Amino acid sequence: MTRVIGILHGKERSFPEAFVKRVNEKKIAGIHAEQVKIEKVKQGEASGYDVIIDRISQDVPFYRAYLKNAAISGTAVINNPFWWSADEKFFNNALATKIGVPVPKTVILPSRELPDDTSSESFANLSYPLDWKGMFDYVGFPAYMKPFAGGGWKNVYRLNSIDDFFEKHAETGQLVMLLQEEIVFEEYYRCYCIGRKHVRIMPYEPRNPHHLRYVAAFQPSAELLKRMEDIVLKINNFLGYDFNTVELAVKDGVPYAIDFCNPAPDADLQSVGAENFEWVVETAANYAIETALSLNDGKDNLSWGQYITRSISGQSLTS
Repeated sequence: MTRVIGILHGKERSFPEAFVKRVNEKKIAGIHAEQVKIEKVKQGEASGYDVIIDRISQDVPFYRAYLKNAAISGTAVINNPFWWSADEKFFNNALATKIGVPVPKTVILPSRELPDDTSSESFANLSYPLDWKGMFDYVGFPAYMKPFAGGGWKNVYRLNSIDDFFEKHAETGQLVMLLQEEIVFEEYYRCYCIGRKHVRIMPYEPRNPHHLRYVAAFQPSAELLKRMEDIVLKINNFLGYDFNTVELAVKDGVPYAIDFCNPAPDADLQSVGAENFEWVVETAANYAIETALSLNDGKDNLSWGQYITRSISGQSLTS
């Protein structure tokens, strides 16, 4: 029996093509990789893929539905489409506070404009005005404002004052935003985590133009590397992500988790560079093969993080 590994992607090409080629080059008996092809989707019917790496469903609701349908027939979807549908950045931060991971002080804000099909009466439980002073005193300025479920550095604002906040918040429409403490960092790292056990820590400079962000000269000590690796593994094991990146800003020797809900992280050769690209292709290929060879046929083959499994078993998050 051949186990088929598929990769579902959008306009990106370098990583999907290299991933498929790498898996097949290994010539593992009973393993074949290809780009996913969808002709029709019938409820409750198997997808024809044993493992699917998802790189695009965050932008295409049809694909998300397709992956959930595949999962209930036993496909191991990387990442779990049910959890990914429920997760967002504010929850990530809230979870971090419970598991001992340093994060910036953060509050969530209702959208500036009313969501479609609502009126002021829909918000009877929301105080007016909000406790703006309490939030501003907690977070401080300068601060960052960004979508609670967004990504790709879109709609991100650096705010210097209360007036600046209200001016920029007026531009955000129906987006639900986070207001977050600025961490003035000395070093910054973007960390791949694959399979909740393989970590690559990459110096990263978010203040550079996009094509130069991986050109950074930070030199972490062995102690800092170990501390960052432990944080990355803890976050991904609690969230249950098999393919994710965690961004860490280091201030006064403390790594703060800034952004760690990136389950379709940038893996393009031109942006991450040849060495990082080689690592992610090889590690993703090996993990997908390992997953395919360990499938429990006809059963749930999704990863569920410790937040879920501990809740089900009645365990504390901190035990």
